[in-house]
Amino acid sequence: MAEAVTPIGRLLKLDLGNENDHSELIIKALSAATRLNILKLLSDQVLNISEIGEALNLPTSTATLHVNTLEEAGLINTELRPAVRGLQKVCARVYDVIIVELARGDLGQEQSVEVSMPIGAYVDCQVTPTCGLASSTGIIGLFDDPASFFEPDRVHAQLIWFHHGHVEYRFPNRLPPKAVVESMAISLELCSEAPLHHEDWPSDITMWINGVEIGTWTSPSDFGGQQGMLTPDWWENWNSQYGLLKVWTVNENGSFVDGKRISDIKLDSIQIAHSTSFSVRIGVKPEARNVGGINIFGKQFGNYPQDIILRMRYR
Repeated sequence: MAEAVTPIGRLLKLDLGNENDHSELIIKALSAATRLNILKLLSDQVLNISEIGEALNLPTSTATLHVNTLEEAGLINTELRPAVRGLQKVCARVYDVIIVELARGDLGQEQSVEVSMPIGAYVDCQVTPTCGLASSTGIIGLFDDPASFFEPDRVHAQLIWFHHGHVEYRFPNRLPPKAVVESMAISLELCSEAPLHHEDWPSDITMWINGVEIGTWTSPSDFGGQQGMLTPDWWENWNSQYGLLKVWTVNENGSFVDGKRISDIKLDSIQIAHSTSFSVRIGVKPEARNVGGINIFGKQFGNYPQDIILRMRYR
């Protein structure tokens, strides 16, 4: 497989009322099942056109036409790299979440506030081995030592892992006065935690907001064996390399992960409107059905150049 291409983004906010954001090209690119399959194929890897055609049973010429359409719409990033014969076009997916905004009529203008929280800026934790922390340049503290999670250098962590337990963050409430909250979304890159890594290693990862359990997502794997796009070279390939970018959302209808309902917990259950801050806890319960650990990736590890992103939409 070809060398990794660094992605240039993660979330695309598409406003159909804006004539300058290439909406028609993007909608056209997303209208074909084959192109959607290409985007799905590129979710956690980069491939050249021949590899895409082989994976989807497409002639190379057909794969090229679809790739060109996706590239024109800005949905994939390509680079020409040397091959055995001439050059090959290597493709990487640009966005993992695409939000299409429609007109809201007389409901008022929706706005949002966003806070980026470094993964090492947790305010409380309770972890069990295997566990550890790594910055972009080396290990923080000691392997399998829960006390290392209280090292001052933990604020520089770009990878955190533990078998079960939790880390807890406290976000400032940046909502303006009298704002009406529409939704809260928290995105982060994460996966299971196995010895070294393991493709079949499910883990039930749970999130709590203000102490209220909003729901659980089951990670399928601890991804390794192939270096993450942002993972430093000193971190060996047989270790955990990257995760999946997941988005927990709470709104007036319930709680969701990537749009799939995980519980009936709604905004009014987590009481965020009038507090100066609120807590977000992420972890694996020791009594979970799949206690497969957790890896949390920062913006200098894995495949996605972001920390933990919290976005609140309001009117």
